[in-house]
Amino acid sequence: MDLPIRPPLSPMLAKAVKTMPKGDLLYEPKWDGFRCVVFRDGDEVELSSRGERPLTRYFPELVEAVRRELPERCVVDGEIILRRGPRLDFDALQQRIHPAASRISLLAERTPASFVAFDLLALGDESLLDTPLGERRRRLVDALAGVGPRIHVTPASDSYEVALRWFAEFEGAGLDGVVAKPVGIAYRPDRRAMFKIKHERTADCVVAGFRWHKSGPVVGSLLLGLYDERGALQHVGVTAAFSMARRAELVHELEPYRMTDLAGHPWEGWARQTGATADRMPGAVSRWTGAKDLSWVALRPELVVEVAYDGMEGDRFRHTARFRRWRTDRTPASCTYGQLEVPVAYDLDDILDRGAGAPRADR
Repeated sequence: MDLPIRPPLSPMLAKAVKTMPKGDLLYEPKWDGFRCVVFRDGDEVELSSRGERPLTRYFPELVEAVRRELPERCVVDGEIILRRGPRLDFDALQQRIHPAASRISLLAERTPASFVAFDLLALGDESLLDTPLGERRRRLVDALAGVGPRIHVTPASDSYEVALRWFAEFEGAGLDGVVAKPVGIAYRPDRRAMFKIKHERTADCVVAGFRWHKSGPVVGSLLLGLYDERGALQHVGVTAAFSMARRAELVHELEPYRMTDLAGHPWEGWARQTGATADRMPGAVSRWTGAKDLSWVALRPELVVEVAYDGMEGDRFRHTARFRRWRTDRTPASCTYGQLEVPVAYDLDDILDRGAGAPRADR
């Protein structure tokens, strides 16, 4: 590729903050997908992940869309997303990472992805890395005018009030929160020079097992469960951020609840399953970690923990939950899906349609 910026390139990142910042900022929705920097030099196209790994082979429909819709020579930062009806579907997006070419072709047709652009890093022979964000945004809107249907420009606003409204409303379409970017900032690869504000809620969960830490005989993560409407305990995710000293303490705290085998455990049947549904179970091999040991130790489902979480992906926590405290005052049976707050539905089209307007006029 003969571009002023060539792959690989680590994208500029955002640091988490608790509240929406004010100031000379440009606010954008935080998309829930795969971060991706697109490089196009004529017919040559490369899709590069946040970790600088190539995504090109997994999204042939996006490669064709880039050739059809983006400028002849450009570098664009954005997010690969996949929608199901009016919402984003991150779980379906993860299924697109598959080793078999035949499966990739099938999924590209059945569950096509889209690309949401939010920064222009190069155009023609010009690098824009040192250009202020406000100008890069204007150039992005101009350069991508009329794109679609697989490529979109993210909405953006300089209004704090609009950002607060987006934060409240857009979660109903599956978005993560809001990103705030200093208007005058240059593009700084691999630096946390922006701010992200994500939703955080709490839930009381049953602790029904744990995994050992990769470093040795201390607790790595606690396996969390919620009871569904049928009274079955469903695995909803893990909480894992502990100091090493705390991990050692947990071994002793959990010892009285350990089961010598899975007989009578709510997840006994899951442990014996194989096949297509196995990746939803606590002990399954992850598509992202390959042969990593995900075996687990069963606990009597008698402990309750309060955790913080960003959001749900189907019936599971979207990310690793954050430990808050033990809830000795709660009974395991009271830990149901009914306690979870459900965002009001919002149509994804209403968000994507905002992106083609003026750079800072969405108020």
